[in-house]
Amino acid sequence: MSVAFSYDLAWLASASADKTVKIWDLSSGACLLTLEGHSSWVGSIAFSHDSARLASASADKTVKIWDPSSGACLSTLKGHSSRVWSVAFSHDSARLASASYDSTVKIWDLSSGACLSTLEGHSSWIGSVAFSHDSAWLASASGDKMVKIWDPSSGACLSTLEGHSGWVRSVAFSHNLARLASASYDSTVKIWDPSSGACLLTLEGHSSWVLSIAFSHDSARLASASDDSTVKIWDPSSGACLSTLEGHSSRVWSVAFSYDSARLASASDDSRVKIWDPSSGACLLTLEGHSSRVWSVAFSHDSARLALASDDSTVKIWDLSSGACLSTLEGHSNAVMSVAFSHNSARLALASDDKTVKIWDLSSGACLQTLNVGRTLYHISFDHTDLYLDTDIGTINLRNPLDSIVPPNNAEVQQPQYKGIALSSDGVWITYNSKMFIWLPSEYRPSCSAVLDNTISVGVGLGRIWFISTS
Repeated sequence: MSVAFSYDLAWLASASADKTVKIWDLSSGACLLTLEGHSSWVGSIAFSHDSARLASASADKTVKIWDPSSGACLSTLKGHSSRVWSVAFSHDSARLASASYDSTVKIWDLSSGACLSTLEGHSSWIGSVAFSHDSAWLASASGDKMVKIWDPSSGACLSTLEGHSGWVRSVAFSHNLARLASASYDSTVKIWDPSSGACLLTLEGHSSWVLSIAFSHDSARLASASDDSTVKIWDPSSGACLSTLEGHSSRVWSVAFSYDSARLASASDDSRVKIWDPSSGACLLTLEGHSSRVWSVAFSHDSARLALASDDSTVKIWDLSSGACLSTLEGHSNAVMSVAFSHNSARLALASDDKTVKIWDLSSGACLQTLNVGRTLYHISFDHTDLYLDTDIGTINLRNPLDSIVPPNNAEVQQPQYKGIALSSDGVWITYNSKMFIWLPSEYRPSCSAVLDNTISVGVGLGRIWFISTS
């Protein structure tokens, strides 16, 4: 259902409806790891920029963090009130955004694990979020047929882009910041100027829904994945279709370019992940192993491994050199909603719909920690030190478990320790450093929330949003 390359080009990760994520060797096509633990389909995965962590987002309302080297589940994160569709790291790795069926986007501080802010304004589910590459903008795509561009620091909505006649499923910024692309159930892709909000191009050619889009890292190409079982590669400047990649036997859920723009990965409902040469259109590898659809994939930051999150509640880790499955990470009881690699590629985080976050050691394949976050988290990411995990409801302190000489028993579910301001898992308390800080009366309890630095924003009924800041 989703694919992602590691940043060092060594791995490809794929996420599946079989509840697993697989990590593949990009050179050989061997499956290196199968990550299991989610209790429902895994819809999105993302590597941290140092390739040390993999995050998986699942319909089980949780995010799991995995170590893509060992396959170990490092932590399980919870927070959204419904399935998590998409996760995205900011490019400085300081924040993580998660998009949910609960119609909100949450922005997380990866140092503290605190939810910095909850962005509200869409009137339907949010299927995708993407940071601009300078982390100054955040775009969201929704079932209300609109794209919104946000200031992730203030939570302000900067612009609303209208023009699609169907649900908007995916958004992506070009790496040079000049373009924003949106993919819709109206079978088109639109190219926008993110500064002015003007629609520059409408790309037509798919015969059914467009489910995923991705820019190459040189911003010269745009790939689109469709319900028509094909992948198309476009010139985003002219709108010309450069090639159509055929080979999948069912809808293609996700596409991702490697960080050198030399390879393209696609994940399909046919339970396969394919690696393509985007210049020639040749299929280089076909990765098989999940028993159900793959929802999300993520590359480690060193590009050596790929993590695949599946509807089978597992995550598989693959060696991108050999194509071998290195490990299968199991343990979640429901779908994995988000995955994230640590920057050193040593750990992987998975968030699941089972309301837990798991942290895995990818060298040993051990689950280092299972955290009962009490809700489904859709966006998780490691901070640049890899000592904290940013989530929808706050920043989780990972220092103690990761520094332990003897890893904790992965069967023992632990309560997360939050750094700074956060929201309790039941939504009754605002906490500070995991201590009860402000009790919330029933009319002020959140339907969504977000944390940024020392400020928490909470959305409640009747369209009200309120903020609490600490000095």
